[in-house]
Amino acid sequence: MVVSAEMCCFCFDVLYCHLYGYQPPRSPRFTNDPYPLFVTWKIGRDKRLRGCIGTFSAMNLHSGLREYTLTRTKTEKNGVFNSFGLLKGHALKDSRFPPVTRDELPRLFCSVSLLTNFEDVCDYMDWEVGVHGIRIEFINEKGSKRTATYLPEVAKEQGWDHIQTIDSLLRKGGYKAPITNEFRKTIKLTRYRSEKMTMSYTEYLAHRQHHHFQNGIGHPLPPYNHYS
Repeated sequence: MVVSAEMCCFCFDVLYCHLYGYQPPRSPRFTNDPYPLFVTWKIGRDKRLRGCIGTFSAMNLHSGLREYTLTRTKTEKNGVFNSFGLLKGHALKDSRFPPVTRDELPRLFCSVSLLTNFEDVCDYMDWEVGVHGIRIEFINEKGSKRTATYLPEVAKEQGWDHIQTIDSLLRKGGYKAPITNEFRKTIKLTRYRSEKMTMSYTEYLAHRQHHHFQNGIGHPLPPYNHYS
């Protein structure tokens, strides 16, 4: 696997420095090869979604993880998605959510997903729940092409079958007309897999302490006592 705990640590580093006004962390030591990627933030014991954004365009990991942790995304033309099929917004400033605050930091979970094994399929049912992510292209009721995606874990977490997943994704992609089986057959579907790593803020602190607070950050971080 290419994805690693260090990638989640780096995203936490970027977020931490942003929230506390520090200079951004230096480039990390893990590979800088290009991959399509997503950064997902969840919060609390029930792991509610707090923000999720990414791209199907391969990006160098160092800049890609920085960008999708914090910064404004590129435009729809460059293939930016959040995992619920919307094509606009920010990373932590995901348009569906207010910006993350310092107070929320101790309750966050970070997931990094690197997307692999893209395959165009002829049958919209030709993918496996819990194994494949899916990206669909369709023509909406106004004649415009729309695109939307779910990461591999979404359908399984929601308990959806193939039809429920496709129909939910169409709605999230903005399709408002009745959904028929004939319309589903017109969908262009690409399936893919992902390598995923998740880390809690507590695990991040333990990792940082183990590495003497030198995980690519060029300054000492303040004490973490106030989070305990």
